[in-house]
Amino acid sequence: MQRRILPALVALSLVAPRVGRAQRLEALFAPRARLWERWTAQDARSTLAVDHAAWDGFLRRYRRAGADGVARLAYGAVTPADRQALEGYLGVLVGTPVDRLSRPEQYAYWVNLYNALTVRTVLSAYPVASIRDVNLSGGLLVRGPWDVRLATVAGEGITLNDIEHRILRPIWRDPRTHYVLNCASIGCPDIPAAALTAANAEAALDAGARAYVNHPRGVGVLADGSGLRLSSIYNWFAEDFGGEAGVVPHLLRHAAPPLAEAIGRNPRIAGYAYDWALNDAR
Repeated sequence: MQRRILPALVALSLVAPRVGRAQRLEALFAPRARLWERWTAQDARSTLAVDHAAWDGFLRRYRRAGADGVARLAYGAVTPADRQALEGYLGVLVGTPVDRLSRPEQYAYWVNLYNALTVRTVLSAYPVASIRDVNLSGGLLVRGPWDVRLATVAGEGITLNDIEHRILRPIWRDPRTHYVLNCASIGCPDIPAAALTAANAEAALDAGARAYVNHPRGVGVLADGSGLRLSSIYNWFAEDFGGEAGVVPHLLRHAAPPLAEAIGRNPRIAGYAYDWALNDAR
C-alpha cells in the first residue's frame, strides 16, 4: 500500500518494537491523502453497473487462504488464458465512464482496479521476492511500481498511488479502505476473496477490518506485557484512523473480545512492523 518510503526507513520498521524518532520519520514519508478533483464527479441516480465477474473468477481460481491466516495469490499458476482474461477485464475498467457511475459503484471500481493492476504488475515481473523489487520506471533508487502510470482512465494516466491517495482516501475518507487494498505483500491486508461491488462493499470492508485487526500482522500483543506491536499501516496512515490517539479506539471497534481485553490491559503502542515479502502461494 505504501509506496514512497525510503528503503532504509522501511527496514527500520522491522527491527525491535520501540516507537522512536526513526518510526516517526518513516511516517513523514508516507503519502498524504490529497484530493484529485478530477474524480469527484458522479451520478447519484445512475443505474450503470460495472461487470466485475472476470475479476471475481480470477480471485476464486488463484487466491489461497493459508493455515496461518494469510491469504496468498498463486502467481505461478496463472495460465496464459487467465492473464489474457485479466487484460480484458482491465480493458473494460479503463473504458468505463467513471463519472457516470454512482458513488458506491465508483468505490468498487477503484478498489478492484487497484488490486487487479497490482496483480498484473507482479505477474509482469514474476518471480520476484517482493513487489518493491518491481522497477518499471528504470530509476536506480526507485522501489516498487506505485508511481508509474499503469492505466489510462478517461484520458488520464493513473498510478497506484493516485488511486489510493488521491482518489479513494480523500473522497471516501473511510479508514477501512486500507483493509481491501492489497499491495501484494504478506504484511498487507488480504486481497478480498471476491470482487467488490456496490452491494457487497460494506460487508467486505467490515470483514477485512476484522480479519486484519485480529491477525498478528495487524495487532500483536507483546509477550512481555510491554504493549502492542502494530502494523506499520497504523503508523504511515495514522491520520486516516483519527491520528495517533485514534488508532487504539479504531482497533477496539474491530477487535474480537480476547484481543480487546488484551488491548485494554495495556494499550501502549510499543512499535510497528511490516513484512514486504511477496504474498505468493507457491
